[in-house]
Amino acid sequence: MTATDPALTAIAQSWCTLSLLHGKIEARIERALQAGHGLSAREYSLLDVLSRQHNGVGGHLQMKQVADAVVLSQSATTRLVTRLEDRGLLTRYLCDTDRRGIYTDVTEAGLALLKAARPTNDSALRAALDEAAENPELAPLVRAVEELKAPVRPTLPVVGSRS
Repeated sequence: MTATDPALTAIAQSWCTLSLLHGKIEARIERALQAGHGLSAREYSLLDVLSRQHNGVGGHLQMKQVADAVVLSQSATTRLVTRLEDRGLLTRYLCDTDRRGIYTDVTEAGLALLKAARPTNDSALRAALDEAAENPELAPLVRAVEELKAPVRPTLPVVGSRS
């Protein structure tokens, strides 16, 4: 394939279309979460990921796993965790079995904010997808997103105590 290959051009154009849809969704969610809850989309995502941890073997995520889940570098994730910890939404503590490991839990205040913000996030996502579905270029991607059969994760499991 060369740089002028039509197949490569089509792939690049498809990627641009996908990126456009992502940008529209993210911007809509960002505005809604900021206005309604003082949260960025990344902060919401981090709270959501961390709220799904559980006690027991493999229940808590290492910082690298958290970074991968929220699509940030480890250093950016650490800064984000620090900001949320400073707001009283997260707490950090040392791993009982490996003193080098640091875990992060969502506090009760963080869980309450996440619970309040979830309908805002979901509504903004739905509105962004509905708007994008009206654009003939984006409509096929919206259908593809809606048809994905991703496993449904439980909403806000009990995180609280460390064991």
